[in-house]
Amino acid sequence: MAEIKTIEFKDNILYLIDQRKLPRDYEIFECKDFRDVDFAIHDMVVRGAPAIGATAAYGVVLAAKEFLGLEKPRFFEEMEKALEKLNQSRPTAVNLMWAIGKMRTLIEENKELETREIYEKIKEEADNIYNEDIETNKTMAKHGNEIIKQGDNILTHCNTGALATVAYGTALGVIREAHYTGKDIFVYADETRPRLQGGKLTAWELVQEGIPGKLIADSVAATLIRDGKVDLILTGADRVANNGDSANKIGTFMLSVVAKAYDVPFYIVAPTTTIDFEMESGDGIKIEERSSEELTHIDGIRTAPEGMEVYNPAFDVTPHENITGIITEKGIVRPPYKENIRKLK
Repeated sequence: MAEIKTIEFKDNILYLIDQRKLPRDYEIFECKDFRDVDFAIHDMVVRGAPAIGATAAYGVVLAAKEFLGLEKPRFFEEMEKALEKLNQSRPTAVNLMWAIGKMRTLIEENKELETREIYEKIKEEADNIYNEDIETNKTMAKHGNEIIKQGDNILTHCNTGALATVAYGTALGVIREAHYTGKDIFVYADETRPRLQGGKLTAWELVQEGIPGKLIADSVAATLIRDGKVDLILTGADRVANNGDSANKIGTFMLSVVAKAYDVPFYIVAPTTTIDFEMESGDGIKIEERSSEELTHIDGIRTAPEGMEVYNPAFDVTPHENITGIITEKGIVRPPYKENIRKLK
């Protein structure tokens, strides 16, 4: 299996695997300017907090390239507009704000340089974010593999693989590492309604890698946990608060409640860039609410009656007391989270 290249920046074009089309079609979405990047993030061409962060960074590169010919005051004015637009493309994934924040600081610190030099520094920083994500994921996978036992049955939710990152993955990266090291694992992948990231993306990655597993409806997970068929649960996160509360794809909180009731270990796998050190608890995390069509339609076909109102939050928050540990590139963080997360800063 060739390496999955979720993101590739080449000749001033950002190439993204169009995750809206998988698994039926493998297509590449081309971003030629920062507006294309904004669309790609908002419309979920690309998804997963680390992948969104890296994509946004290259969006800033494209903006800087576009505005190179402007006078410096106008260059900075247009760059700020582009930064703000990209920053608001999705509200929950903190890696997006983190990447945009790094770029904004870089621009502020180098205002005395010519715009060409600023562009080159922005491009270098985006490349650093890209490369560091790959190394971070591989390091996380090794730390996470320490908790995997021979023959474990692992339940995962949403997509946390190479498609959700620059490469390798977060929670699915741990699963990938366990498989590569011969631990004879088995994976249950929640389909993850309503966008079916588990059914469309995680299942696709598992098949590509030859990792044994079964796709299940979200509502099956509780029965499997109750019947002792799940040894541990691994999920990703889009934002982790200072106290360990973690926002992840809708349905994650429900899994954590059942896991706690049946004493099944529940782990979050996320890089330290996903930790919002300024967010005291999950109460402050803004939850994105998405289009009603994600629930009323499947692949463009209406499945719900006209006139039915919809509530469609994209994420929920799992309280820290339901989380066994948070696997990061700096090791596995365990309770008390507020004290131990602070050490990662």
